[in-house]
Amino acid sequence: MDSPIQLLENTDQATKQMLENVRKRKKKFEDTKRWHYFSVYGTLLFAFFFFAYFYFTIAEHYSYSFLAMLSAALNNTINVLLLSLTIIGFGAMNLLKQQKEKKEKEFQELRCEIVDRSKDLWKREEEWKNRHIVFEIMKKQYDINLYHEKK
Repeated sequence: MDSPIQLLENTDQATKQMLENVRKRKKKFEDTKRWHYFSVYGTLLFAFFFFAYFYFTIAEHYSYSFLAMLSAALNNTINVLLLSLTIIGFGAMNLLKQQKEKKEKEFQELRCEIVDRSKDLWKREEEWKNRHIVFEIMKKQYDINLYHEKK
């Protein structure tokens, strides 16, 4: 368990575990989001190289006939490699987008559950009065807003 969460006072162990789980889900979501952006920019980079290479090596020289251009494009291994990398990048980009959305949904559901159950998690009056300290720590340390259900 992360040390700032472990050191929280006026919070029972089950609540600390829920806070730790929401922190882990946030980290997984952020990591997947970062990989998604890498895949988007990588795909765009490969697509740029593919189109530039295609234009300068094939389209300029074989522009008189579509079939000649297609034949030259398929016979050029660098062209086929760049096209393959672009297509694979596009597939990876879509797959990572789905994973990002799934992890964001899981994170938001758990965060909203903590917001909904805050009366149950901090039952005693002294815990209830000091819960804002827990909320502030989660906001400052991990950028997790537990004050409201809305993003």
